[in-house]
Amino acid sequence: MAATTVTSRVIVTAAGSGIGKAVAERFLAAGARVHICDVARNALEATIAANPGLTGSMADVGVPDEVERMVADAVGHMGGVDVLVNNAGIGGPRAALEDISYADWDRTITVNLNGMFYCIKNVARLMKDQRAGCIVNISTASAKVALPLRSPYVASKVGVLGLTHTVAREYGPWKIRCNAILPGLIDNERGRRILANHAKEKGVTLEVVERDFLEFISLRCWIDPSEVGDLAVFLASHAGRHITGQQIGMDGNVEWEI
Repeated sequence: MAATTVTSRVIVTAAGSGIGKAVAERFLAAGARVHICDVARNALEATIAANPGLTGSMADVGVPDEVERMVADAVGHMGGVDVLVNNAGIGGPRAALEDISYADWDRTITVNLNGMFYCIKNVARLMKDQRAGCIVNISTASAKVALPLRSPYVASKVGVLGLTHTVAREYGPWKIRCNAILPGLIDNERGRRILANHAKEKGVTLEVVERDFLEFISLRCWIDPSEVGDLAVFLASHAGRHITGQQIGMDGNVEWEI
């Protein structure tokens, strides 16, 4: 059970699996009402079935009409929205910039950055009317150090930081807070797969790649997805009421990435 109590109405995007699922579950454990969305129906339905009280919608955050329907569903289930966790994102292509297609670039920016704008746009008026709200945007530690061959991903996630700071300034007078979390090396299926792919490309063992990655993390640590969830819960709680416009690493301090 999360130590912090949050009696709020929460939307978490892309919460059928991964970090989003962990975030949704930590908010539930803290006492919040939670509505999630995902593009994968099986994952969405499985997460809802495993967490009584959770509600959800199928939605691609890169499609404005689907975001509008998802927010309307959330309001229908919960009566309003107090917290938005913008978690949805894709890795995008891994290639030299000149080899990236226009379509792959556009899709990465659309999901990772435009999707956050669409979601914030659709909850902002609700939060302004109640003169309270908390928005948590999930960026990445890669936004601090850059990452060769991942230009659309990094560009989109750096854009998230600019969006976060601007939203914090623009909506602060209505007591709406906006912060970004920058996760590091996440200990889940996706994180382990990333390292496995690096090992395969370099022709070395997974243990060697893990050692090389951890060498450039100050605490030499993986991050459990629930840690990101607990930080989001804290930011949405009374204890975090004066925290806004911040870029908060949940990464053990990523110094560099290989």
